[in-house]
Amino acid sequence: MRFFRPAPRSPLHSSEGEAAAASPDEAAAQPATRSDHWIVWDLAWPVIALNSLQVVNSLLDSKFVGSLGPASLTASGAALNINFLFFSIAFALGTGATALVSRFFGANDKDQMIKASRQAVSLSIALGAVAAAIAVVLTPLAARILVEPGGPAYREMLRYIYPIIVGMPAVFVFSTVAASLRAIGDTRTPMVVSGFQILLHILLNYLLMFPTRNVTAFGSEWTIPGAGMGIAGAGTAFSISAWFAALVYLPVASRTVLGPVWKVEWIDRVWAWRLIRISVPASISSLIRVTSLFAFSAALKYTLEGESALGAMRVGFSMEGIAFMPAFGYMIAASALVGQSLGARKPERAERLAVCATLQATAFAVVVSILFLVYAPQMARWFVEDPTQMATATSFLRIIALTEPMFAIALVLTGAHQGAGDTVRPMWVALITSWFLRVPAVWIFAVALRLNADGAWWVMSLTQAVHGAAMIWLFRSGRWKEKEV
Repeated sequence: MRFFRPAPRSPLHSSEGEAAAASPDEAAAQPATRSDHWIVWDLAWPVIALNSLQVVNSLLDSKFVGSLGPASLTASGAALNINFLFFSIAFALGTGATALVSRFFGANDKDQMIKASRQAVSLSIALGAVAAAIAVVLTPLAARILVEPGGPAYREMLRYIYPIIVGMPAVFVFSTVAASLRAIGDTRTPMVVSGFQILLHILLNYLLMFPTRNVTAFGSEWTIPGAGMGIAGAGTAFSISAWFAALVYLPVASRTVLGPVWKVEWIDRVWAWRLIRISVPASISSLIRVTSLFAFSAALKYTLEGESALGAMRVGFSMEGIAFMPAFGYMIAASALVGQSLGARKPERAERLAVCATLQATAFAVVVSILFLVYAPQMARWFVEDPTQMATATSFLRIIALTEPMFAIALVLTGAHQGAGDTVRPMWVALITSWFLRVPAVWIFAVALRLNADGAWWVMSLTQAVHGAAMIWLFRSGRWKEKEV
C-alpha cells in the first residue's frame, strides 16, 4: 500500500473544474453540485479521520491525568492556556503557508509555490525557538495567576509544562509542513504522519506516566514496564512524539511537488513579510482567544466550584473535541479550496466550495450536540470520580452543545477567509466576541451575580453563537474574494 502519494491534481485544473467555472456570471448562477460536495469531502475526510484519532488521544490523556488525582487534572486544565497560546501561533504560521502555497498551486506557478513553502519552514524554525524561550519565562507567571501559588496544582502544572516546551519548536515545523501539504490538496500524507505521531504519544503516555505494573489480559498476567513520572511523563511523551513528527514530515514532504522543503534557506525579508502579513492577524486572533480564555479561567477561581471548574473545563474541552473534529477538517478543506480557486481566478467556485464545507460541518455538529445533550453525565463520569467536577463537566457539555453548530460555522468560515489570505477581519470578530463580550460577561454573571460555573458556561455558549453569526455576515459580504497575497 502506498501511503505517501504525490499531490493530487487540483480539481480546479481538471476539465470538470474548467466546465464548472466557464465564466463568473455562469458560476455565480450555479448552486452547489454533488461534485462540489465530493471535492470538499475528499479533502476533509483525512483531516476528520486524523482529528478522530486526536480526540481519542485527548480523551485518553484526560483519563490518564485524571487518574493521577484532582491536582493533576486541575494543573492540566490550567496549562491549556499556555499550550493554546503557543500552539495557536504555530498553526497561525501554517495559515500563511496555506494561503500562499494554495494560491500559487491554483495558479500553476510551481516556482513561487516551492519558494513559499521553503520560506515558511525556515521561518517556523526561527519562531519555534523564540516561542520556547518565551514559554520558559511565562509559565511560572501564568501558574501563579491560574492556581494557588506553591500548592499541589501549581507544582504539577510546572512539571507538566516544562517538558512540553522542549517539543515546542518541533510543533512549529511540522504544523507548517503539514499546512503546505494540505494547501496542495494532499491531506492524506498528514493523516498518516500525524496519525503515527498520535499513536506514539498514546503509547509513551502510558509507559512514562505510570510505574511498572502487572496487568491481567487474555487469561494471562503481563508485566507492563513504566517510568512512573506522573504528569511530567505526559509532557515528555508529547515532546518526543512532536520531534518524531517534525523529523518525518520533512523528508516525506520532499517527495511531493513541494520539493526538498528540508533545505532551509535564509529568511528573505519580502517573503517573510508576505507570510507575516497573513499570519500575524491569525496569530493575534489566537492570542485573543487564548488571553480571553486565560481571563475566563481566572474568573472560574472565584466561582462556588473554584478550581474544580478548571478541571471540569479540561474534561469538557476534551469531549468538545468530538464536535470540533469534523469542523476542523472542513476548515482545512475550505482554506485549501478557497486559496486554490482564487489562484485560478474562480472566486464564485471558491464561495460554493466554502458553503459546501460549512453545510457538511454543521450537519456533523448537530448530531454531536444531540449526543452531548443526552449522554453528558455518562461522558463526564468516564473521566472523573470527584462528584463536584463530574456535575460541573456535565453542565458544561449540555450548555455548550446548544451552540456547537454555530461554533462549527465560525470555524469553517474563518478557514475560508484564511485561505483567501483575509485574516484581519476575522481577527476583529474574534476580538469583539472574546474580549468585548465574553470576558466582561463571565466576570459579571459568574462572579458578580454569583451564577458560578453554570453562568460561565452560558456566557461561553452564547458568545460562540454570536461569533458564528458574525462570521456568516462577514463571509456574505464577499470582500475576501478581492484579497491579494
